[in-house]
Amino acid sequence: MTDPVMIVGAGPVGMVLACELLQQGVPVRLIDAARGHSAHSRATVMWPRLLELLNRTGLSDRLVQSGHRLDGVAYFSSGRPLGTAWMNRLTDTPYPFAVGIPQSTTEEIIEERLAELGGKIEHGTRLVALSGEEGPRPAVVLEHSDGATEEVAPPWLVGADGAHSTLRKLLGISFEGEQFDVSFAITDAEVSGPVPMNVVSYCYTENGSLALGPLGSNVCRVAVSVPHPEDDTPPSREFFQSIVDERAPGRNVLGELRFSTTFRVHARIAERFRDGRFLLAGDSAHIMSPAGAQGMNTGLQDAVNLGWRLGGVLRGALPEDVLTGYDRERRGAAHTVARSTARQTRWGMFRRPAQIAVRDAVFRTATATGLVQRTIAPLIAQTDVRYPPADAAPAARGRRPLPGVRLPVLPTALPPAGRAAGPDGRAWARVAADALTVLLWPGQRPRPGWAGTVSAVRAAASDAAVVEVPAGDGPFAAVLGGAPAVAVVRHDGHLLASLAPERSADLPGVLAALRLRPEPLTDPLTPAAATAARTA
Repeated sequence: MTDPVMIVGAGPVGMVLACELLQQGVPVRLIDAARGHSAHSRATVMWPRLLELLNRTGLSDRLVQSGHRLDGVAYFSSGRPLGTAWMNRLTDTPYPFAVGIPQSTTEEIIEERLAELGGKIEHGTRLVALSGEEGPRPAVVLEHSDGATEEVAPPWLVGADGAHSTLRKLLGISFEGEQFDVSFAITDAEVSGPVPMNVVSYCYTENGSLALGPLGSNVCRVAVSVPHPEDDTPPSREFFQSIVDERAPGRNVLGELRFSTTFRVHARIAERFRDGRFLLAGDSAHIMSPAGAQGMNTGLQDAVNLGWRLGGVLRGALPEDVLTGYDRERRGAAHTVARSTARQTRWGMFRRPAQIAVRDAVFRTATATGLVQRTIAPLIAQTDVRYPPADAAPAARGRRPLPGVRLPVLPTALPPAGRAAGPDGRAWARVAADALTVLLWPGQRPRPGWAGTVSAVRAAASDAAVVEVPAGDGPFAAVLGGAPAVAVVRHDGHLLASLAPERSADLPGVLAALRLRPEPLTDPLTPAAATAARTA
């Protein structure tokens, strides 16, 4: 493994992917057309699921320490509260909070970790053309800041070069979607007044919407829906103050603006995320409405999913076609997130009194019945993500445990050592970053013979990490059910397959199959499941 993977684009997605690969010993060449990172950005919130995944590369604790903890997301209509989706009431994650942090700070932290792993960014180097193929490899032309060109043939090339991706355009991959009839003006400014600093606030009115995302030290990201601008003139402080006066709860005063800009809202998803040995990730693969602050979180999850897959291929641990699973899982996830952010965008576009009355009544009822906490909070936190099984069948619907579901575990770069304290102080099962982990779930209460099952599983999975979960663990019971189970979990904490304890003797065969193709399976012991895994 001597020739580096080429990553085009050194924003957060490209850098996290580089960290994932370097940590596995895979060399990387990371290029970026810009001469440095932008001081301003749209992305400012990291949600619990992303924090779980970034723990794999040692980034989460640094981001939490440098950012501002957020307890939830509050919704208002004409200054009156509708309800709050509380992150700090989520019991199934080691990170029961979000983090408000400027993207410039995020980039500094990731670049520091990149350097620790031996990586660097080639600023001022751009991809300009595809020049054919050299055997199975893509051949491309690069241009340096001095105008000199270079032809290279990397083993794999990943485009993380943003919404206007050069690679996507050169490959001719369509980027279809919709354009919303709304623009947003954004700024960062100090805010004084009654606006809560422990939650993201979405404020809806008949004149438009306002979002306030605290970043610490009383500074907020301020985003407002506005008519489409006639030119590129940055909105003024007076303009933002008038919108805050009109839409925010209480009287709040903005300080000096750190920057300001306006953009049109689009939602587009690439037709495919893989084209041979070319791959797309982040905004080059999908863009979505900023409502819900899901875009960067979704892109960084692309980087993690692609990182363990591509690293496994280059280390010889996984077959090349495992990358088809990246396209299947992450393109599906992008469509799911894009739909939810589109709905939230339209909530804020309601203008007719009847529409507003129905929306507010539905939201208040959902708050009173606990529906907001049960459904909206996990949706925003992205802890509800589930990848469909490769052998999905109608008969499998509704069963537990559901293959592909995210488990309440802590992905880690360290070898799993049973259970260890997470950032919230509670004990969490750790799963390996580069191997499968077998979790032993005794169910709601210990049953006779469980000790024998534990011994049998440890013997059958002598070459795998085995972690015991205590009986009655609430988050595990919610996902795995009340009955005992032997669960095979992959690198990112998603359930691949589960066996009843009496089928523990089949575990070596299941592990062998899932090592070759770590895709969720409803029944890993059937020939149909094996075929589905090979072709997923």
